[in-house]
Amino acid sequence: MIAAALSAAVLTAAETTGEPDGTALLLPALYDVFWSTVILVAIAFAFYKFVLPKFQAVLDERTALIQGGIAKAESAQAEAAIALAAYHQQLQEARTEAARIREDARAEGGQILTEHRTKANEEAARLVETAHKQIEAERQQASVSLRADVGALATQLASKIVGESLEDSARQSRVVDRFLDELEASTTTNASKGN
Repeated sequence: MIAAALSAAVLTAAETTGEPDGTALLLPALYDVFWSTVILVAIAFAFYKFVLPKFQAVLDERTALIQGGIAKAESAQAEAAIALAAYHQQLQEARTEAARIREDARAEGGQILTEHRTKANEEAARLVETAHKQIEAERQQASVSLRADVGALATQLASKIVGESLEDSARQSRVVDRFLDELEASTTTNASKGN
């Protein structure tokens, strides 16, 4: 059909051998307009039916990829922001926990130090008391030993001076006690005068 139309157009053009006038120069002949429109419609139909859907599919695919990439980037950015916020929260909690642990350690250290000082003071007081008791016991023991030794010496000396035996233990004990009492009284008097 197209071939027939073309041959008819060629025949018509060959028959009109005349020179076109003013407007005919600018406007094509009707058959040219008709056949150009038919060809244009055929090409437009083929383009619309076959080429345009492929272009549209490629463009839709690229649009979907770009939008998917944007959505992935936005979700990744949102996840990163959430992870960063969680990291900052954990960091703040860790700092708070570290400060609390330091304060607890300081308080516990102070308490331990106070306990050790108290125990040391108690131990020192106990040692001083034990030393006082031991000194007092040793003083008592020395006093008893001294009384016995001084008593024996005094008895022997008095026996020699008097010339008779003072072996009676009651008499000996009284003499020794009286002598030591006088000795203590004179030592106390001298000590109070010295101060």
